Amino acid sequence: MKLYYVPRTRAGRARWMLEELGVPYQLVRLDPSKKENRQPDYLAVHPLGHVPALTDGDTHLIESAAIVMYLADKFADKKLAPAPGTAERGQYYQWISFAMTTVEPPLVDIMMHTRFLPEDQRNPKALEKARERLKEVCTMIEKRLEGRQFVAGNQFTAADLVLGGVLGWGAMMGAITGYPNIERYVKSIQDRPAYKKANAD
Repeated sequence: MKLYYVPRTRAGRARWMLEELGVPYQLVRLDPSKKENRQPDYLAVHPLGHVPALTDGDTHLIESAAIVMYLADKFADKKLAPAPGTAERGQYYQWISFAMTTVEPPLVDIMMHTRFLPEDQRNPKALEKARERLKEVCTMIEKRLEGRQFVAGNQFTAADLVLGGVLGWGAMMGAITGYPNIERYVKSIQDRPAYKKANAD
């Protein structure tokens, strides 16, 4: 398997998953400053030039959550996904989707309107809306994690990798504070050896 990767991007989720699985893979680092992600050979893998992308034989996959779920099923013996048809599997799907479609968007908006956009393009109303939305989202997650070590079932799964990764990014930005269950959860996720290995360089 080959993972196309840029540090400090969503590609980190896919690399972390591969490290959790402990399976061999080739890491292909791309340098966007040199437009390596816009070269024809890479655009043949991902037409938009984004990362991550995974090739596994004749299979080509994009989107970090899709890659994570694919790998969890491919290496089912590693038990990073609950059994199909179980209630835990439903929760697993729910929290991966929730992380990507509900948690991440307000974090992106906060990042854009506090860090990335030029000051004259930042929108205070959009920023406030994103912060209010994130507050609602974090309140829900905080309640879910009450008395729980993991978000779906009784063991670490790829749902924790995706949700914990997004929450960790938010915490690193300083956008998520004052939620003790989330803070405990993120710390436990980031203490995992595979997380540390995937983020060591």
